Amino acid sequence: MLPTLTTAQMIEVDRAMIEDYHIELVQMMENAGRAFAELARRQLRGAIQGSSVVILCGSGNNGGGGMTAAGRLHNWGVQVTVVLTKPRDEIRGVPAHQLDILQRMKLPIVDSASLLPTPNLILDSIIGYSLSGSPRGTAADLIRWANNQNVPIISLDTPSGLDVTSGTAHDPTICATATLTLALPKQGLLHPDAKKFVGDLYLADISVPPELYANMGIVVPPLFAESDIIRVEA
Repeated sequence: MLPTLTTAQMIEVDRAMIEDYHIELVQMMENAGRAFAELARRQLRGAIQGSSVVILCGSGNNGGGGMTAAGRLHNWGVQVTVVLTKPRDEIRGVPAHQLDILQRMKLPIVDSASLLPTPNLILDSIIGYSLSGSPRGTAADLIRWANNQNVPIISLDTPSGLDVTSGTAHDPTICATATLTLALPKQGLLHPDAKKFVGDLYLADISVPPELYANMGIVVPPLFAESDIIRVEA
């Protein structure tokens, strides 16, 4: 059985990564985005070039991971469209840095998915573990849009709208085909009631040192010795 994390513990992991180990947020985001793009490539089963992928990006760090994945998929020949939950000038910090890269690459970036053709795949990076209450506004609209498309959805860290500690699904919540969670599985993702929203659960390496976990009283074996992405059996 893998150890699991609550929201509070994941906040501590992120703090310790940056403050204690000087592993910066941009490094973690790049690791997450690379793994997110790789799982998307697996979902497309090698039909990369010419495939259409819509990436739904929130304004926070989860959205920054989706933006990082967007750049990689574009480089691999995928027709990528990025949909933002907020205007570009309201995005701050490291996600703004990732957005700037995509703008310089001239990727299509829009603020609504309503007029987009149905893609081959949707990537959900709207809301991460910092969810507070039910999604609202554009975020809620994008979740409902995604759930109405008859295509696979992969979520980053957690399906947007799902509380990662309790496993409670708010209205609305993404119904993912697969979820790529980061560092360690979040407690709520393994709750039986969350299964229909999480889909197949995978875990990605964002380079958390085992010493960091040990300082939190968590013993973690070398999970990623053979691959940066592993399947988690509920």
